[in-house]
Amino acid sequence: MNVHSTSNELRARSALTCLQWALAIVCLVEAGIFILAAGARHEFGRTHMPPILRPLLGWGEIIGAVLLLIPRTAVRGAWLLLMIFLAAILLHLLHGMPNVGALVVYSAAAWAIAFGKGTQEHLQ
Repeated sequence: MNVHSTSNELRARSALTCLQWALAIVCLVEAGIFILAAGARHEFGRTHMPPILRPLLGWGEIIGAVLLLIPRTAVRGAWLLLMIFLAAILLHLLHGMPNVGALVVYSAAAWAIAFGKGTQEHLQ
């Protein structure tokens, strides 16, 4: 392995870690607002989705984000978040809410982390 490829691997690993932390922090903040904000329950009620989905999705995101922050469980956290985001996309689309752009970006980030960190674990 030469110095150039080692430098590229280090930069890729650093970028992936930055993405991992950014996704985890955004998910913690957004899920906290989704669960705890005063108007969140009322706003979610207007979607006509079962009320149990709000805490399930919110707490699932929080658990996934916490797992994402722990190096040994980061890959599991990323896969959990990806599944939650895909479920949320599906629920939005099935209920006629096409505003899923942010969820698609979050899903791509979670997939990149799960795949990238998982590949790094196997190489070590």
